[in-house]
Amino acid sequence: MVDLPAAPSWRGINHMALVTPDMDATVRFYAGVLGMPLVATLMAGTMRHYFFEIAPQNTVAFFEIEGAETFAKGAGAPGDRAIQFDHLSFNVADEQALERLRLRLLAAGSEVTEIVDHSTIKSVYFTDPHGIALEASFWVTDPTGRPADPADTVLFADPDPTPAVLELQGEGLTTVPVTKLV
Repeated sequence: MVDLPAAPSWRGINHMALVTPDMDATVRFYAGVLGMPLVATLMAGTMRHYFFEIAPQNTVAFFEIEGAETFAKGAGAPGDRAIQFDHLSFNVADEQALERLRLRLLAAGSEVTEIVDHSTIKSVYFTDPHGIALEASFWVTDPTGRPADPADTVLFADPDPTPAVLELQGEGLTTVPVTKLV
């Protein structure tokens, strides 16, 4: 048996990060159609990085990559191409839990980053044995489980938000996208 430090007490999925070529349409669908509150609008370099709350401390997030290719594939159906999402982030309680996980990964022989400070979350990055990009995070400033406050410039940090974000801050969304099954 491998002697490892104790495993963290997992608290759900902090966020699953996906890619979108159109953040405005993404806001209109996830906030407007699905009713998931938009709880943070960050910038990752030049890319928008928006978070939608699923449950307290559990979000789905999107990076906006201009020109990203999209495709349709039915759920559970085989595809004719390699499919990759960006990464999956597991939620931990605090920085001590994050550091304990980092030490556990190192003790198991896994490569892992130092703790990365993203202002609203802190994270470590690693991969599974098959190369799936993984992250563990905790909210420094938790945007979930409370009403969103677009005046909070820490959480709503995109200096040029999409029109849908501006609509959410006002009277609400004026349009939502229509989707089709494949």
